[in-house]
Amino acid sequence: MQTVNGTNSEIQISQLQTHKAEDFLVIEGVNKIYPTADGPYTVLDGVNLKVRESEFVCIIGHSGCGKSTLLNMVSGFNTPTDGVVMLQNKPITEPGPDRMMVFQNYCLLPWLSVFDNIYLAVDTVFPRKTQAEKRAIVKEHLAMVGLTEAADKKPSQISGGMKQRVAIARALSIRPQVLILDEPFGALDAITREELQEELLQIWREHRVTVLMITHDIDEALFLADRLVMMTNGPAARIGEVLNIPFARPRNRRRIMEDPQYYNLRNYALDFLYRRCAHLEE
Repeated sequence: MQTVNGTNSEIQISQLQTHKAEDFLVIEGVNKIYPTADGPYTVLDGVNLKVRESEFVCIIGHSGCGKSTLLNMVSGFNTPTDGVVMLQNKPITEPGPDRMMVFQNYCLLPWLSVFDNIYLAVDTVFPRKTQAEKRAIVKEHLAMVGLTEAADKKPSQISGGMKQRVAIARALSIRPQVLILDEPFGALDAITREELQEELLQIWREHRVTVLMITHDIDEALFLADRLVMMTNGPAARIGEVLNIPFARPRNRRRIMEDPQYYNLRNYALDFLYRRCAHLEE
Protein backbone atom coordinates (compact mmCIF):
# COMPACT_ATOMS: atom_id res chain seq x y z
CA MET A 1 0.00 0.00 0.00
CA GLN A 2 1.30 3.42 -0.96
CA THR A 3 0.72 6.33 1.45
CA VAL A 4 0.76 9.94 0.30
CA ASN A 5 1.14 12.52 3.05
CA GLY A 6 -0.86 15.76 3.03
CA THR A 7 -1.45 18.60 5.46
CA ASN A 8 -2.99 17.14 8.65
CA SER A 9 -4.08 14.04 6.73
CA GLU A 10 -2.95 10.98 4.90
CA ILE A 11 -4.23 9.77 1.55
CA GLN A 12 -4.27 6.00 1.34
CA ILE A 13 -3.75 4.53 -2.10
CA SER A 14 -4.72 0.86 -1.91
CA GLN A 15 -3.13 -1.70 -4.12
CA LEU A 16 -5.50 -4.46 -5.18
CA GLN A 17 -5.47 -7.22 -2.58
CA THR A 18 -7.35 -10.47 -2.24
CA HIS A 19 -9.70 -10.72 0.74
CA LYS A 20 -12.69 -13.02 1.06
CA ALA A 21 -14.84 -10.08 2.17
CA GLU A 22 -14.19 -8.44 -1.20
CA ASP A 23 -15.27 -11.40 -3.33
CA PHE A 24 -18.86 -10.26 -3.95
CA LEU A 25 -18.01 -8.82 -7.37
CA VAL A 26 -14.72 -9.92 -8.93
CA ILE A 27 -13.06 -8.60 -12.09
CA GLU A 28 -10.05 -10.82 -12.66
CA GLY A 29 -7.41 -10.60 -15.39
CA VAL A 30 -9.77 -8.87 -17.79
CA ASN A 31 -8.53 -7.94 -21.25
CA LYS A 32 -10.73 -6.58 -24.02
CA ILE A 33 -9.34 -6.69 -27.55
CA TYR A 34 -11.20 -5.71 -30.72
CA PRO A 35 -10.05 -6.75 -34.20
CA THR A 36 -9.52 -3.85 -36.59
CA ALA A 37 -8.21 -3.38 -40.12
CA ASP A 38 -4.92 -2.28 -38.58
CA GLY A 39 -4.70 -5.27 -36.24
CA PRO A 40 -5.87 -6.03 -32.69
CA TYR A 41 -6.89 -2.99 -30.64
CA THR A 42 -6.54 -3.47 -26.88
CA VAL A 43 -9.06 -1.44 -24.87
CA LEU A 44 -8.42 -2.98 -21.44
CA ASP A 45 -5.24 -4.76 -20.39
CA GLY A 46 -5.13 -6.86 -17.22
CA VAL A 47 -7.85 -5.23 -15.13
CA ASN A 48 -8.28 -6.65 -11.62
CA LEU A 49 -10.76 -5.36 -9.06
CA LYS A 50 -12.62 -6.87 -6.12
CA VAL A 51 -15.71 -5.10 -4.82
CA ARG A 52 -17.27 -5.81 -1.45
CA GLU A 53 -20.99 -6.33 -1.06
CA SER A 54 -22.75 -3.00 -0.42
CA GLU A 55 -19.66 -1.01 -1.41
CA PHE A 56 -19.98 2.21 -3.43
CA VAL A 57 -17.21 2.43 -6.03
CA CYS A 58 -16.68 5.28 -8.50
CA ILE A 59 -14.51 4.93 -11.61
CA ILE A 60 -12.80 7.91 -13.18
CA GLY A 61 -10.49 8.39 -16.12
CA HIS A 62 -10.09 10.17 -19.45
CA SER A 63 -12.34 9.43 -22.43
CA GLY A 64 -11.29 6.26 -24.23
CA CYS A 65 -9.87 4.47 -21.19
CA GLY A 66 -12.47 1.67 -21.29
CA LYS A 67 -14.64 2.69 -18.31
CA SER A 68 -17.91 2.00 -20.11
CA THR A 69 -16.52 -1.21 -21.63
CA LEU A 70 -15.68 -2.44 -18.14
CA LEU A 71 -19.16 -1.65 -16.78
CA ASN A 72 -20.77 -3.29 -19.81
CA MET A 73 -18.96 -6.50 -18.81
CA VAL A 74 -20.38 -6.28 -15.29
CA SER A 75 -23.86 -5.70 -16.73
CA GLY A 76 -23.49 -8.65 -19.09
CA PHE A 77 -23.81 -6.67 -22.32
CA ASN A 78 -20.18 -7.36 -23.21
CA THR A 79 -17.72 -10.14 -22.46
CA PRO A 80 -13.96 -10.14 -21.80
CA THR A 81 -11.53 -11.38 -24.42
CA ASP A 82 -9.55 -12.86 -21.52
CA GLY A 83 -10.30 -13.08 -17.83
CA VAL A 84 -13.59 -13.30 -15.99
CA VAL A 85 -16.18 -11.13 -14.27
CA MET A 86 -18.03 -12.88 -11.42
CA LEU A 87 -20.89 -11.96 -9.12
CA GLN A 88 -21.15 -14.10 -5.98
CA ASN A 89 -18.75 -16.65 -7.52
CA LYS A 90 -20.84 -17.03 -10.69
CA PRO A 91 -19.45 -15.84 -14.04
CA ILE A 92 -21.46 -13.05 -15.64
CA THR A 93 -22.38 -14.08 -19.18
CA GLU A 94 -25.60 -12.15 -19.86
CA PRO A 95 -27.74 -9.32 -18.48
CA GLY A 96 -30.02 -9.99 -15.50
CA PRO A 97 -32.29 -8.14 -13.06
CA ASP A 98 -29.68 -8.50 -10.33
CA ARG A 99 -27.64 -5.88 -12.23
CA MET A 100 -29.35 -2.71 -13.45
CA MET A 101 -27.54 -0.23 -15.65
CA VAL A 102 -28.20 3.42 -16.41
CA PHE A 103 -26.58 4.24 -19.73
CA GLN A 104 -25.25 7.55 -20.99
CA ASN A 105 -28.25 7.61 -23.32
CA TYR A 106 -31.76 7.06 -22.04
CA CYS A 107 -33.00 3.71 -23.42
CA LEU A 108 -36.67 4.58 -22.88
CA LEU A 109 -39.49 2.95 -24.83
CA PRO A 110 -40.88 5.84 -26.92
CA TRP A 111 -44.44 4.46 -27.10
CA LEU A 112 -44.80 4.28 -23.30
CA SER A 113 -45.41 7.16 -20.93
CA VAL A 114 -42.86 8.18 -18.32
CA PHE A 115 -44.92 6.34 -15.70
CA ASP A 116 -45.21 3.17 -17.79
CA ASN A 117 -41.50 3.07 -18.62
CA ILE A 118 -40.81 2.75 -14.90
CA TYR A 119 -43.82 0.54 -14.20
CA LEU A 120 -42.68 -1.99 -16.81
CA ALA A 121 -39.41 -2.53 -14.92
CA VAL A 122 -41.14 -2.75 -11.54
CA ASP A 123 -43.80 -5.13 -12.88
CA THR A 124 -41.14 -7.39 -14.41
CA VAL A 125 -38.96 -7.60 -11.30
CA PHE A 126 -41.74 -7.63 -8.68
CA PRO A 127 -44.53 -9.73 -10.27
CA ARG A 128 -45.94 -10.79 -6.89
CA LYS A 129 -46.56 -7.26 -5.66
CA THR A 130 -50.06 -5.92 -6.05
CA GLN A 131 -50.79 -3.36 -8.71
CA ALA A 132 -51.29 -0.75 -6.00
CA GLU A 133 -47.87 -1.55 -4.49
CA LYS A 134 -46.16 -1.34 -7.87
CA ARG A 135 -47.85 1.94 -8.73
CA ALA A 136 -46.79 3.33 -5.36
CA ILE A 137 -43.15 2.41 -6.09
CA VAL A 138 -43.35 4.18 -9.44
CA LYS A 139 -44.92 7.29 -7.92
CA GLU A 140 -42.29 7.36 -5.17
CA HIS A 141 -39.44 7.32 -7.66
CA LEU A 142 -41.06 9.82 -9.99
CA ALA A 143 -41.34 12.20 -7.04
CA MET A 144 -37.73 11.50 -6.10
CA VAL A 145 -36.48 12.78 -9.47
CA GLY A 146 -39.02 15.61 -9.66
CA LEU A 147 -41.11 14.21 -12.51
CA THR A 148 -44.51 13.66 -10.92
CA GLU A 149 -46.10 16.22 -13.24
CA ALA A 150 -44.56 14.53 -16.29
CA ALA A 151 -45.86 11.03 -15.48
CA ASP A 152 -48.26 10.87 -18.45
CA LYS A 153 -45.90 12.36 -21.03
CA LYS A 154 -44.10 10.35 -23.68
CA PRO A 155 -40.29 10.51 -23.97
CA SER A 156 -40.61 12.67 -27.11
CA GLN A 157 -42.43 15.29 -25.03
CA ILE A 158 -39.72 15.80 -22.40
CA SER A 159 -36.19 17.16 -22.45
CA GLY A 160 -32.99 15.12 -22.57
CA GLY A 161 -32.28 15.84 -18.93
CA MET A 162 -35.75 14.67 -17.94
CA LYS A 163 -35.29 11.47 -19.97
CA GLN A 164 -32.13 10.68 -18.03
CA ARG A 165 -33.98 11.28 -14.77
CA VAL A 166 -36.61 8.74 -15.88
CA ALA A 167 -33.84 6.23 -16.59
CA ILE A 168 -32.34 6.84 -13.15
CA ALA A 169 -35.72 6.43 -11.45
CA ARG A 170 -36.37 3.21 -13.37
CA ALA A 171 -33.02 1.73 -12.32
CA LEU A 172 -33.42 2.67 -8.67
CA SER A 173 -37.02 1.45 -8.52
CA ILE A 174 -36.11 -2.24 -8.84
CA ARG A 175 -33.27 -2.05 -6.28
CA PRO A 176 -30.89 -4.56 -7.87
CA GLN A 177 -27.92 -6.22 -6.17
CA VAL A 178 -25.56 -4.16 -8.31
CA LEU A 179 -26.48 -0.72 -9.61
CA ILE A 180 -24.30 0.22 -12.59
CA LEU A 181 -24.25 3.92 -13.42
CA ASP A 182 -22.52 5.43 -16.46
CA GLU A 183 -22.40 9.22 -15.87
CA PRO A 184 -26.02 9.17 -14.62
CA PHE A 185 -26.17 12.80 -13.51
CA GLY A 186 -24.24 14.35 -16.37
CA ALA A 187 -27.34 15.72 -18.16
CA LEU A 188 -28.86 17.32 -15.07
CA ASP A 189 -28.65 20.83 -13.72
CA ALA A 190 -26.48 21.42 -10.65
CA ILE A 191 -29.34 21.59 -8.13
CA THR A 192 -31.08 18.45 -9.38
CA ARG A 193 -27.72 16.70 -9.61
CA GLU A 194 -27.03 17.33 -5.92
CA GLU A 195 -30.56 16.30 -4.97
CA LEU A 196 -30.22 13.01 -6.83
CA GLN A 197 -26.82 12.37 -5.29
CA GLU A 198 -28.46 12.71 -1.88
CA GLU A 199 -31.35 10.44 -2.89
CA LEU A 200 -28.95 7.85 -4.29
CA LEU A 201 -27.04 7.79 -1.01
CA GLN A 202 -30.27 7.47 0.95
CA ILE A 203 -31.40 4.48 -1.13
CA TRP A 204 -27.92 2.97 -0.86
CA ARG A 205 -27.98 3.34 2.93
CA GLU A 206 -31.45 1.80 3.20
CA HIS A 207 -30.99 -1.10 0.79
CA ARG A 208 -27.19 -1.55 0.73
CA VAL A 209 -27.06 -2.12 -3.02
CA THR A 210 -23.56 -2.44 -4.45
CA VAL A 211 -22.85 0.53 -6.74
CA LEU A 212 -20.38 0.89 -9.61
CA MET A 213 -20.48 4.37 -11.08
CA ILE A 214 -18.56 6.18 -13.80
CA THR A 215 -18.14 9.89 -13.22
CA HIS A 216 -15.92 12.66 -14.56
CA ASP A 217 -16.72 14.78 -11.51
CA ILE A 218 -14.12 14.33 -8.76
CA ASP A 219 -16.27 16.21 -6.24
CA GLU A 220 -19.16 13.85 -6.93
CA ALA A 221 -16.92 10.83 -6.44
CA LEU A 222 -15.53 12.14 -3.16
CA PHE A 223 -19.05 12.74 -1.84
CA LEU A 224 -20.51 9.39 -2.93
CA ALA A 225 -17.82 6.73 -3.01
CA ASP A 226 -16.07 4.40 -0.59
CA ARG A 227 -13.29 4.03 -3.15
CA LEU A 228 -12.31 5.90 -6.30
CA VAL A 229 -10.82 3.71 -9.04
CA MET A 230 -8.55 5.79 -11.29
CA MET A 231 -7.92 4.42 -14.78
CA THR A 232 -4.84 5.03 -16.89
CA ASN A 233 -5.24 6.31 -20.45
CA GLY A 234 -6.25 4.04 -23.29
CA PRO A 235 -5.52 2.12 -25.36
CA ALA A 236 -4.52 -0.84 -23.18
CA ALA A 237 -5.91 0.94 -20.13
CA ARG A 238 -5.63 -0.53 -16.67
CA ILE A 239 -6.39 0.47 -13.10
CA GLY A 240 -3.68 2.93 -12.08
CA GLU A 241 -4.56 3.48 -8.42
CA VAL A 242 -7.46 3.04 -6.05
CA LEU A 243 -8.12 5.93 -3.71
CA ASN A 244 -9.82 5.17 -0.38
CA ILE A 245 -12.32 7.84 0.64
CA PRO A 246 -12.10 8.24 4.44
CA PHE A 247 -15.17 10.35 5.22
CA ALA A 248 -17.57 8.82 7.74
CA ARG A 249 -21.15 7.98 6.79
CA PRO A 250 -23.78 9.30 6.68
CA ARG A 251 -22.09 12.12 4.83
CA ASN A 252 -22.76 15.81 5.04
CA ARG A 253 -21.69 17.71 1.96
CA ARG A 254 -20.78 20.92 3.82
CA ARG A 255 -18.73 19.13 6.48
CA ILE A 256 -16.85 17.16 3.85
CA MET A 257 -15.97 20.27 1.88
CA GLU A 258 -14.69 21.94 5.05
CA ASP A 259 -12.43 18.97 5.86
CA PRO A 260 -8.75 19.53 4.92
CA GLN A 261 -8.59 15.90 3.74
CA TYR A 262 -11.12 16.74 1.04
CA TYR A 263 -8.76 19.11 -0.76
CA ASN A 264 -5.80 16.75 -0.39
CA LEU A 265 -7.84 13.93 -1.95
CA ARG A 266 -9.18 16.20 -4.68
CA ASN A 267 -5.73 17.53 -5.56
CA TYR A 268 -4.27 14.02 -5.60
CA ALA A 269 -6.94 12.81 -8.05
CA LEU A 270 -6.48 15.90 -10.22
CA ASP A 271 -2.73 15.32 -10.26
CA PHE A 272 -3.27 11.73 -11.36
CA LEU A 273 -5.59 12.72 -14.20
CA TYR A 274 -3.96 15.89 -15.46
CA ARG A 275 -0.26 15.29 -14.84
CA ARG A 276 0.60 11.64 -14.36
CA CYS A 277 -2.11 10.45 -16.77
CA ALA A 278 -2.46 13.60 -18.83
CA HIS A 279 -4.62 13.16 -21.93
CA LEU A 280 -2.34 14.17 -24.78
CA GLU A 281 -4.07 15.53 -27.88
CA GLU A 282 -2.69 14.46 -31.22
